[in-house]
Amino acid sequence: MESMSKRKGRNNGEVKPLHLPENSWRYDFRRNWQLYVLFIPVLAYFIIFHYAPMVGLLMAFEKYKPTKGLFGSQWVWFDNFKDLFTGDTFLKVLRNTAAMAFLNLTVGFAAPVILAMLISQLRIKRFTRTVQITSYMPYFVSAVVVTTLASEFLSSTGALTMVLSWFGFDKQNWLANPNMPVFWLINTFIEIWQGAGWGSIIYIAAIANVNGDLHEAAAIDGANRWQRLWRVTFPSILPLIIVMFTMRIGLVFRQGFDKVLLLYMPATYEVSDCLYTYTYRMAFGQTVNYGLSTASGLFQSVIGSVLLIVSNKLSKKLSGTSMI
Repeated sequence: MESMSKRKGRNNGEVKPLHLPENSWRYDFRRNWQLYVLFIPVLAYFIIFHYAPMVGLLMAFEKYKPTKGLFGSQWVWFDNFKDLFTGDTFLKVLRNTAAMAFLNLTVGFAAPVILAMLISQLRIKRFTRTVQITSYMPYFVSAVVVTTLASEFLSSTGALTMVLSWFGFDKQNWLANPNMPVFWLINTFIEIWQGAGWGSIIYIAAIANVNGDLHEAAAIDGANRWQRLWRVTFPSILPLIIVMFTMRIGLVFRQGFDKVLLLYMPATYEVSDCLYTYTYRMAFGQTVNYGLSTASGLFQSVIGSVLLIVSNKLSKKLSGTSMI
């Protein structure tokens, strides 16, 4: 005689696995094994390229020598971290990194949101598509080309330098200016020019899905286009903005490393050197120190993870919106 559970499964058009609770992993695997098979390449990718290389973090605690290998080098515990934190330029590098990260996290993050909201107000479809395509294009330009353009436009005879001279600024090579905020602002505006259009895509999609009945109700109540944008559109996409902002915080120290590396010079190390370029020079400069550079990279990863966790908890507590 067939069991009642098996009989019941056949009556519903499916046979449920016996003796397995429906909330168990084995039950889900037996029902959706095809999805698990499709996930195998993704899992292999993350294991090979993301988790397996983490063994190299051992170099942060070693006086690593390529000839001796990862498991044959001298173990120095936290000496590399001591050398990193007590270095002559570490505090300046940390200050520059924090300043550029703050600008990218505020001005740089707000730019795609504002651009998406402005594009949503355009009424001519052909013009809207032209604006969108034009704003996306810089994202596909390589960092080398972007920094070359910046060097040409901001040189002592560059076009932007000439325009600034009309407003009373000196004719100078702005990238060689050693004053504190100049390089930070240049880096921020390059990030905005290249990434604002691409970053606005997700917000444009969210705005397109806002319930039209809300706009109609606001219009009946007398709200104009800009009032509806602020009172209806912005609150509707606010949860998405909070989630994207939380994710951005975790990666804030990694923003623009390639551009900083290509733009800075010894004359501006004081205000342009960041943690990633500092790590790069230690790893591949005149005095190669793999242990110290790995310690620097691990420090940045820990700080990024802590910022991500804290910001996610604060966002969940204050707004009820979080990534998990």
